[in-house]
Amino acid sequence: MYLNTIQPSEGSRKKSKRVGRGIGCTLGKTCGRGHKGQKARSGGFHKVGFEGGQMPLQRRLPKVGFKSLKSKYSAEVRLNELNNLDVDVIDLKVLISSNIVPEFTKTAKIIKSGELLKAVNLKGIKVTVGARVSIEAFGGKVEV
Repeated sequence: MYLNTIQPSEGSRKKSKRVGRGIGCTLGKTCGRGHKGQKARSGGFHKVGFEGGQMPLQRRLPKVGFKSLKSKYSAEVRLNELNNLDVDVIDLKVLISSNIVPEFTKTAKIIKSGELLKAVNLKGIKVTVGARVSIEAFGGKVEV
């Protein structure tokens, strides 16, 4: 391979439109811009969404809601879901492997919902105040 033989691959570089070359190619005289008007002039474009002074669509419609992007990666776990796990220490990997939380979960939080029937040891999982009281009442531990 020599520097003088290097070329872009076939079809990767499109040929530019050759405008102003006569009436036979549809790009002559007005060069495909039509007659007169703002879009025919050089520099004659307006901002995106501009509707000629009419209130634009994105301003006519009401603002609706908010959805946090972080919520996709966090999950809630009920106390009664911990009863089925037969593991000494429960962490995020255990919850994912037992299909209690989805695979892409990065943070989990135990909430007080349902009843706990055994002592559990949690490691690296957030816990609500009520859930912490229930876990420690059964002799479990919570390590954050």
